[in-house]
Amino acid sequence: MKIPSFLHRLRPEQPPRSIYQRLGGEPVVRAIANRFYDIMSTDPAAKELYAMHPLPLDAIRQKFIEFLSGWFEGPQLYVEKYGHPMLRARHLPFAIDVKMRDQWLMCMYQTLDELVSEAELRHELRQRFTRLAHHMINQ
Repeated sequence: MKIPSFLHRLRPEQPPRSIYQRLGGEPVVRAIANRFYDIMSTDPAAKELYAMHPLPLDAIRQKFIEFLSGWFEGPQLYVEKYGHPMLRARHLPFAIDVKMRDQWLMCMYQTLDELVSEAELRHELRQRFTRLAHHMINQ
């Protein structure tokens, strides 16, 4: 039986790429975390959110990089160091209301707009971060 010529041109389907890969890996994840905190620490519209964070921001930036790495389907750096993130439980000591959620999302949306050029991926990340931010409300 002769194999039709078009079948020779077909390639096996590639496995879906993770968000981490689509973003560009560790350098972009690091840039997202750092830009987020840069915006939060300088934009007057996020001053209440910024005031909730311990200074200097170095340690929390690093934890955010590690968290995002795993959350974006990359290396599970946060889990390896600290265990399951349990984000809501870890944030219970902080009063997170709609205003805090909106300030956090403002910083994250600006970060994504600046650093994620692929529109479909940017939209997907906005949706994921929005769901996460809604989940964190505890007031």
